[in-house]
Amino acid sequence: MPTYAAGVRLLPNAVTVLALCAGLSAVQFALVGRFELCVASVGAAALCDALDGRLARMLDASSRIGAELDSLADLVSFGVSPALVFYIWQLEGNRFGWIVSLIFTVCMALRLARFNTLIDDEDQPPFAKEFFVGVPAPAAALVAGIPLYLWLNFGPGWWSAPLTVGLWMLAVAGLMVSRLPTLSLKTVRVPARLIAPLLVLVGVAAAVLLTAPFLGLAVVGLGYLVMIPYTIYRYRWLARHPEAWHVPVRERRAVARAARSARRLGLRPPLRRRVAGRASAVARGVVRRLGPDDRPESRNGHAAMGPGSLPRGSRRRLGLRRR
Repeated sequence: MPTYAAGVRLLPNAVTVLALCAGLSAVQFALVGRFELCVASVGAAALCDALDGRLARMLDASSRIGAELDSLADLVSFGVSPALVFYIWQLEGNRFGWIVSLIFTVCMALRLARFNTLIDDEDQPPFAKEFFVGVPAPAAALVAGIPLYLWLNFGPGWWSAPLTVGLWMLAVAGLMVSRLPTLSLKTVRVPARLIAPLLVLVGVAAAVLLTAPFLGLAVVGLGYLVMIPYTIYRYRWLARHPEAWHVPVRERRAVARAARSARRLGLRPPLRRRVAGRASAVARGVVRRLGPDDRPESRNGHAAMGPGSLPRGSRRRLGLRRR
């Protein structure tokens, strides 16, 4: 591992400070009515936020203060600034406009606090690192700005009404603090056969962003929302198939095909050791919860704790069937 000078190792924190300044500058642009520059400022903050972590890993400059600074910068750039921009844009004359802005900022703070606590959580399954819990901060700012993008591209309409803007901000705030799994782009792996089509798609996206940038941002934000149901399906599939937890992402298609074939044949996949251990723990908990009059040995005179003696909900959790 090469060693770098102290000044170079401070570069990730400098990029984080730039993200903070860019995000907060959006409020100043909103005060003078330059809302297109507000979008550009938040976009620059998102770009810096994507770079600082990668620079820290490349330069071996990760630190606790850098992680905390990154969270504070995200709160300002993607929580405080968008809330104030939307308030200045459409919610200032509304009675509940300030309340909506406060709720959006508080939900952003709660989302970032939960993210920081989940980093040190060792009880999560191995596949959990491929997902976020709730919509992450930069994506929330992107999605929340869809009414503003449409207003900048098409002009005033129902999408820019104060009621629409307020309800949309509340919906995005709810997505931030929800337990919905969302895809982490850091763990996405593109197969070799899809690299060429993906590069063509990147070129088309660049052309759209250059010719109609605000319409392109609106399409990207809606595309992110459309992808959430697939992410939920993928998360639940992985939770039901522990045999795929330690399989590389590019090889999971084979596991999925094998699972579908076994399901068509009516076969049940064997339980892994960790799943069997969890099942036995659930069984012990069921036995402890049963009273002295409900246990099998109380009714039959001997211990006969089998699948048929468990309650229906417990058998379902254990994956057992009544014979």
